[in-house]
Amino acid sequence: MHPYGMESTGDYWKPIYNLLEGSFVVLLVNAGHVKNVPGRKTDVKDAQWLAELLQHGLLKASFIPEAPQRDLRDLTRYRTKLVQEKARVLNRVQKVLESANIKLSSVTTKTLGVSGRAMIEAIVSGKADPETMAQLAIGRLRSKIPQLEKALTGLVRDHHRFLLSRQLAHIDFLDEQIASISAQIEHRIHDMGESDPGNPLKVQEAVGLLDTIPGVDKVTAELIVAELGTDMSRYATSKHAASWAGLSPGNNESAGKHRSGRTNKGNSPLRSGLVQAAWSASKTRDTYLSAQYRRLAGRRGKKRALVAVAHSILVMAYHILRQPYQELGANYFDERKKESIA
Repeated sequence: MHPYGMESTGDYWKPIYNLLEGSFVVLLVNAGHVKNVPGRKTDVKDAQWLAELLQHGLLKASFIPEAPQRDLRDLTRYRTKLVQEKARVLNRVQKVLESANIKLSSVTTKTLGVSGRAMIEAIVSGKADPETMAQLAIGRLRSKIPQLEKALTGLVRDHHRFLLSRQLAHIDFLDEQIASISAQIEHRIHDMGESDPGNPLKVQEAVGLLDTIPGVDKVTAELIVAELGTDMSRYATSKHAASWAGLSPGNNESAGKHRSGRTNKGNSPLRSGLVQAAWSASKTRDTYLSAQYRRLAGRRGKKRALVAVAHSILVMAYHILRQPYQELGANYFDERKKESIA
């Protein structure tokens, strides 16, 4: 069957690809790899250039997963957007509290925890005084009741109560949507069965294995499976997978001088999820990833250290689908160079 080539521009290629998939061999190519001659940039010239490159076999197809994995991607990406929107609403709640002279965040780190939520609902009702609201604290927060009484003494108006009531309702709605999307993701993963031809590992098993990596929870594991897949034969090495995800150092050398080494553009949803997992891994105790973060953060900065740890997590995910993760320990770097440390 004769192949057809098309540029991957935004999301505009998806409707055409959906129509041609199954009837033709369609090569989706990176527009940056097939740039036309400068000064002749038009859609017609682009099409002619693609046809000529395709005729000589010079086009390299991008990785397009099967429809079930694409659907799983849509769900995980949408869930991420909902979580981000919830974080924005939480910030709006904090802003309204501050404008009403309520300093709840200075006493508790979780403004909308169980205790904080009960106190804010009492503020919305307008029937409770600071002493009564402070008594709503539970757990270790009860040791801070005097501070809570001062923090809950503010200048609350009906305007603030209305905004807080709408924002709490918005948060409840987002929680319901996130729970619904998560249930649908679990259902899709269960129905996907065998992940890929020639790969006996089921998607459910892959999520369980990835969950063993420090810093990677079930949500991140589902994101990795949705974006990266479970068949690592698509990537020649772990370095190719890291480059595809946008977690490889840049290579910019001219006249013997190394210039910016910033990471290349890649799969932004996967990159963001792995960097967030790297931040969680940096907080773990007695693990290789936390030791790697501390080792790099002091001399390279926290942001570069997080990207490096995210790269390590992706390399682990690449290999872990073949063999369960084995913790190297926090003293791995010390044991590797005993003489230098001594």
